[in-house]
Amino acid sequence: MHDSIELVAYSLIKQSLMLATAESCTGGMMAAACTDLAGSSTWFERGFVTYSNVAKTQMLDVPALLINEHGAVSEPVVRAMAKGALAHSHAQVAIAVTGVAGPSGGSAHKPVGTVWFGFAVGGQVYSERMHFDGDRAAIRQAAVKHGFTRLAELFKPEQQ
Repeated sequence: MHDSIELVAYSLIKQSLMLATAESCTGGMMAAACTDLAGSSTWFERGFVTYSNVAKTQMLDVPALLINEHGAVSEPVVRAMAKGALAHSHAQVAIAVTGVAGPSGGSAHKPVGTVWFGFAVGGQVYSERMHFDGDRAAIRQAAVKHGFTRLAELFKPEQQ
């Protein structure tokens, strides 16, 4: 996982850009992974841990109606989280994550292991849904790893 975070860090530093994270199911693990790297203050601006729906609304301006209509674990909400992270920070790049880490809370439509990602990169917002197997810890760790791997793919210096 450190390889993908290091690639993201390199890309951000090269362009003098900053990253913000907006996390629900990972509870700050993405921000912690960033700050595990020495020198991260040059590219990591801030992290939002918005575990509750109220926090998503208060801290990231995710409309409560959007959460009520689609659920917290949904594409519209994760996209709004990524946009909100940019709007409430000095960052130019954001990653957002919301999901069902379990062991409870899943449904037939959104089973345990369902995770939505939002990426705000280069003025665009990308989103994707993944499903991870395992217990709560494994799902959360897989979400962090996938999030940075995908961000590294989306955000390469030569593409910006």
